[in-house]
Amino acid sequence: MTTPLLDSNGKLNGESVRYVAIGDSFTEGVGDVDRRRPNSLRGWADRVAEGLGAVDPQAQYANLAIRGRLLIPILEEQLPHALDLKPNLVTFYGGGNDIMRPNVDIDQLMTHVDEAFATLRGEGIEVLTITGLDVQGQGPFARTRGRTATYNELLRGIAEDHGVHIIDYWRWNDFLDWRLWADDRLHMNDLGHERFASRVLAQLGLPGVVTEPVLPPEVQLTVREKVEQEARWVREFALPWIGRRLKGTSSGDGVSPKYPQWVPAASLKRTRFMEAHGTV
Repeated sequence: MTTPLLDSNGKLNGESVRYVAIGDSFTEGVGDVDRRRPNSLRGWADRVAEGLGAVDPQAQYANLAIRGRLLIPILEEQLPHALDLKPNLVTFYGGGNDIMRPNVDIDQLMTHVDEAFATLRGEGIEVLTITGLDVQGQGPFARTRGRTATYNELLRGIAEDHGVHIIDYWRWNDFLDWRLWADDRLHMNDLGHERFASRVLAQLGLPGVVTEPVLPPEVQLTVREKVEQEARWVREFALPWIGRRLKGTSSGDGVSPKYPQWVPAASLKRTRFMEAHGTV
């Protein structure tokens, strides 16, 4: 994104932002626990909305993302709902759950993304889409690096064709720090979501509205602690995930969107920026 979408007052083409987030667990905010919120989650998209509300109290926000969703269900279930809300800004990320499956036709999936971008842009909606992170051999996604690279390259081409803006997570190597990740090793924790939101807002044209967090010192584990940590991860996260695959169920079964209708972005939380600038 060479020219920021938003002006210094948080306006998009002179209008208050009406922002809808669609996607899976990444956008729902899994890993960033907040018991006071719907689904007990906050997440980077909420934090972006908070930043928008900090500079423009008229900004509106909806989040339709649901954990566990594959790419096509995201587009079939969430895209029509998003269009009904008549936003002027949409963020989209999907496909990560597909990439983790044993078999996936990435080329076929991307035809659906192409159609979705054409629909959104045809309505005059600005779109931000997000590439997958380059895990460089780390964590549960290590074996899917090639698939993610293919997905990203196709996504970049489709985005360019439709004038869609790219949040290039693939190139943010500083996210390869386990202090930014939740215990499940699949999702960012609160620090990771906060850093991600700060980067998105900066790319939109609002740097410093959400500041990047200071990370705690790294903890050096003993060999025994590492073994215990691995055993706990297998027991609490890996085995339940495998169980859901075998049963054909999803972590998102029975889960509803956090914010299916418009809420004032400024109502989500008083941020440090708001407190510093006296914005209510």
